[in-house]
Amino acid sequence: MSKTLTADDLLAGSSATYTVEIPGALLNPDATQPEAGEVTLRSLTVRDVQRLSQASKEEQILMSTLMVQQALLKPKLTVEQVAGMPAGVVQFLLGKVNHVSGLGLSEDELEKAVRAPLARACFILSKEFGWTPSQCVDLTVGQVLLYLEMLARGETPLNGKA
Repeated sequence: MSKTLTADDLLAGSSATYTVEIPGALLNPDATQPEAGEVTLRSLTVRDVQRLSQASKEEQILMSTLMVQQALLKPKLTVEQVAGMPAGVVQFLLGKVNHVSGLGLSEDELEKAVRAPLARACFILSKEFGWTPSQCVDLTVGQVLLYLEMLARGETPLNGKA
């Protein structure tokens, strides 16, 4: 039997941080015994993804760079610094960002997903769970999908509260 989740359960993921180890071979492919390194990431929220999608409208490749830059907490890097990283490191980190954010989408699928359906999903969640729009946009995409699935199954918050 599934646990009925609270708003705190679902919102918890938006503030979580994750330590990710980057394989040494990606950081220094020429070294005989390359040393791995660690970075700290955070999950992206719906608000982040919508903002990044708008910012990268003209340049699809920019979306990946922006997603990594926004999710990277330690070390904190500028967009230019992320753009100057080896492509393999950015691709590796983007995979980790997608994972911790609950995204399993390609860039094209992500672009489509952040348009009207996310806005509509936030509206539905706001209406059904009584959340403010700002609470909804702080959810990760994975959290939005989870709540929508709960609603589709006819589950409701306990005592009218999420």
